[in-house]
Amino acid sequence: KDRDFCLVSETNLHINGHFIGKSKKQGLKRDFTWVQSIGVQFDSHKLYLGANKVAKWDDARDELSLLLDDQPIVLPPGRGVDWESASAPGLKISRLQDANSVTVEVAENFVITARVVPITAEESRIHKYEITEDDCFAHLELNFKFFALSPQVTGVLGQTYSAGFKSPVKVGVAMPIMGGEDKFAASDLFAADCKVARFAGRAIESVAGHNFPEVACGSGSAAGRGIVCRK
Repeated sequence: KDRDFCLVSETNLHINGHFIGKSKKQGLKRDFTWVQSIGVQFDSHKLYLGANKVAKWDDARDELSLLLDDQPIVLPPGRGVDWESASAPGLKISRLQDANSVTVEVAENFVITARVVPITAEESRIHKYEITEDDCFAHLELNFKFFALSPQVTGVLGQTYSAGFKSPVKVGVAMPIMGGEDKFAASDLFAADCKVARFAGRAIESVAGHNFPEVACGSGSAAGRGIVCRK
């Protein structure tokens, strides 16, 4: 918890995630963690998507923060509303709901669907998260679709697209863990300084005609397993 890790690193795309959570309990090997925000770098731009800190959750109140190159993006209210950037050609953001749910697209590079959700009292009770009334741990549920990856792509998620990847996760255990902290830890949400970073702010020669599968990442609360990502 309270750390940043590289999710995807390619020569013209770098995505870090900031994790929030609860300290591990006695007998557990890791913290309970959720992705509070992501920092997306492409071309010469920096895009921030983050869930605000919230005490009491209200579905009607928008708790999603968006910034482009450190400047707030103000999305008009209303499902289906689109916003297009004048400074970052090809960047489009669309509301999927009246609040807390958007798609972010950079043409020929990626589409990210982001939804802000809380940890509910019932989830906390079932999984013993011990969420208190001062913070419902609002976090992001994410969907990724990529259009320009090379066989050398890396990052916690990106490595799963690389040539010859074999997952180290033992899916049969109660709390499967990907690992790789030493390779993927970053010093900041927008720092491309993890050991395996490839970001250079320029286009790559991707795998032509390859249909990259989508990845969905959420709290995995139904199974009580923290962050779970599935293709």
